[in-house]
Amino acid sequence: MLSLPQLLWIAMIWAIIIAGAWLLAKYLFNVYTGKRSRLDRFLEPVERTIYRLIGVDPSVQMTGREYFVAVLLFSVFATALCFAILVLQGYLPFNPQHFTGMRWDTALNTAISFSTNTNLQHYAGESTLSYMSQMAAIQFEQFVSAAVGICVAVAVFRGFSGRFKGIGNFYYDFVRSITRVLLPMAVIAALVLVSAGVPQTLGGYVTASTIGGGAQTLAVGPVASLVSIMQLGTNGGGYYGANSANPFQNPTPFTNWLEIALMLILVTSMPFLFGRMVGNAREGRTLLIAAYVIYGINIAIAFAGATTLAAGMETGLGAFSSTFWTVTATSTMTGSANAALSAFNPLVILAALFGMFIQAAPGGIGVGMVYMLLYVVLTVFIVGLMVGRTPEYLGVKILPKDIKNAVIGFVAHPILIMVPLALAFSVGAVSATGVGTGPTGFTQVLYEFTSAAANNGSDFMGVAANTVFFNVSTAVVMWLGRFIGIAVMLVIADSMLHRQRVAQTGLRTDNLVFVAVLVISIIILTVLTFFPVLVLGPILSSLQGLGTI
Repeated sequence: MLSLPQLLWIAMIWAIIIAGAWLLAKYLFNVYTGKRSRLDRFLEPVERTIYRLIGVDPSVQMTGREYFVAVLLFSVFATALCFAILVLQGYLPFNPQHFTGMRWDTALNTAISFSTNTNLQHYAGESTLSYMSQMAAIQFEQFVSAAVGICVAVAVFRGFSGRFKGIGNFYYDFVRSITRVLLPMAVIAALVLVSAGVPQTLGGYVTASTIGGGAQTLAVGPVASLVSIMQLGTNGGGYYGANSANPFQNPTPFTNWLEIALMLILVTSMPFLFGRMVGNAREGRTLLIAAYVIYGINIAIAFAGATTLAAGMETGLGAFSSTFWTVTATSTMTGSANAALSAFNPLVILAALFGMFIQAAPGGIGVGMVYMLLYVVLTVFIVGLMVGRTPEYLGVKILPKDIKNAVIGFVAHPILIMVPLALAFSVGAVSATGVGTGPTGFTQVLYEFTSAAANNGSDFMGVAANTVFFNVSTAVVMWLGRFIGIAVMLVIADSMLHRQRVAQTGLRTDNLVFVAVLVISIIILTVLTFFPVLVLGPILSSLQGLGTI
């Protein structure tokens, strides 16, 4: 259980993040509504050059379908580029360790993983990837996928608000996301990390003498630049196989809490940005409170059991810090880790799974708010059925086609988890990895596909999943898990953009009553959908640990 000092520490972290996110949202609103800025004299020439090079007119409004096609095609291009670099890295420069190219299935999985903001890693970066791959493939994708997530959220916000000419232009949103948001924030974060002891070099690995007279190779490289965007963009894929449990990637308690703050800052700003874009700050605050209530419930579940870590595991940062990190990383879809998942009791894993099942508490960068709005559509529909009124949101009636699309978005998630989960056991793919068939083994495989479908990337199987079956199956799950929800919500937003808006007469959606209704709806939908697999996995493991069965 949490002690009072620990509760106060969490409250302080939340207060700092929420205050910072509120301030950041004002800046983001100016960025995505084209407000004039002192930065324009420096950035506009760069941005105009980029538009000319790619041959687009950023002033052209796109339909929801056109916006989605642009997102998809750009993601395909980024994936293909990343795949080529990983396969050919043995022939490319900046490879002082002379690593060979990745096997095709591992490269495919990695390329799709990073282009979908999942960052699932079936390899150890420090023993597999060259500097070129770490920078031109991994870090490049982390910027791209994070920017795409923000762009989709902004486009959906415009559609829901009805206060704009259209849902926007993907290329305009994307370029400004990079030049005005992600790049400057990542540079500042990287400089702070370097000053705190995180390596940033292209000088090659270092050989050091040990106390016993032996030699040890220290894997260093462009670590700080990767860590900054990995956390800021809710990517999670680390420079090292041990992720932020590695002391080079996360050397001190200060860097530990800084990295947690980076996970939270942009995703927390999204509800505030939504409130500004729809012209009602209370609507944004309502969604933020709902997200943080569920996030808090996940924390309570994780700390309900013993918070000690298994002997021999990464315990330098302490059980409290590691548990809080794990719940935060899975609630924000970041997926980074500062301790091995196998070190935790089953309740921590249960809380992590809940975060990935819901995907909106507060969820990944941009896409988390998109899924929260999907839950809002479903909730107002359910309430409308209960009271016999036509459901509406923000003064717009929710039509049957909106409900159908929202249901598709919701149902796709469990299907993408359950089907490959059953297939993995039925064809013997699990036994080939060495993972057991008991509740712990079942939980590991369930976690693998849940992490892939939620574009989270935290990994319970590690390099054991580096098989053709798991590489290909999770790649398919990651791709569909990323783009089905995006497609559905862009269609709904585009449809809502052109509807007549009237004074809201149904359920108020900007107060604490709606927070309660929304949270209860999300929890009920999630529990009813996933309860059977949770019983077979982490719940059964927890009961066995207590000696009740």
